[in-house]
Amino acid sequence: MAQSGLVWSRAVVKRNYAILPPEGMATSVLPEWRDTVSRVLAAPAMGAKFAQYVLEIAEKGGTTQALRADLQMFLYVLDGHAELELDGKAHRLGPGGFAYGRPGATFTLRATSPLSVLWLKKAYVPFGAETPRNVVGDETKMPGETYMGIQGLVLKTLLPAELSFDMAMNIFTFPPGYSLPMIETHVMEHGLYFLQGQGLYYLGDTWSEVKAGDFIWMGPYVPQSFFATSTTPSRYIYYKDVHRDVEL
Repeated sequence: MAQSGLVWSRAVVKRNYAILPPEGMATSVLPEWRDTVSRVLAAPAMGAKFAQYVLEIAEKGGTTQALRADLQMFLYVLDGHAELELDGKAHRLGPGGFAYGRPGATFTLRATSPLSVLWLKKAYVPFGAETPRNVVGDETKMPGETYMGIQGLVLKTLLPAELSFDMAMNIFTFPPGYSLPMIETHVMEHGLYFLQGQGLYYLGDTWSEVKAGDFIWMGPYVPQSFFATSTTPSRYIYYKDVHRDVEL
């Protein structure tokens, strides 16, 4: 049957922020990934200074890559299981498993079941002589910490808070009815992916409905906040650039 009438979308793309619901994310292929469907969430074409993807990988699919000398990456398993070899060290990743690859790292990812992952790439901004190290972990085994003394509002920091790292990857959990205690406005950029639940996100001067599977890009200085409206906890994972001075 032919499509009739107008269609509608929750997608919003502004100069300094965007909301992308999953139903509007076009699929593509990436030449270095076997048996993989890619959805590009953030890219310099949008205004972002990083690239982020959702990758749907068939069993036995995956990739073998050597990162560019100035390029770092982060993987987070949304669903499924995989074998990862990172600079020669073997790891097994399941839901909640994550891996950070230092600039210039080599890695092989092989799906041992149908696999869904978030993948982020960013040019590394050096500071001093130290460089970051590879990090592999499982966020489901991390306790998290109470955010700003608000019981129930839990923050998990997945990467070390060290000056050698110029990026952070965090997971926030909000019980129903909880919110961030302020509207933030800051120089850091975000790439945020909703893992669970739903709520209202404040961007610019507008509250918008968001839910699991949505992606939000927040550029520098966009006013932002979140209020959880679902009957179950809301969770999202987000990137931000940290530990570096302003470029002039």
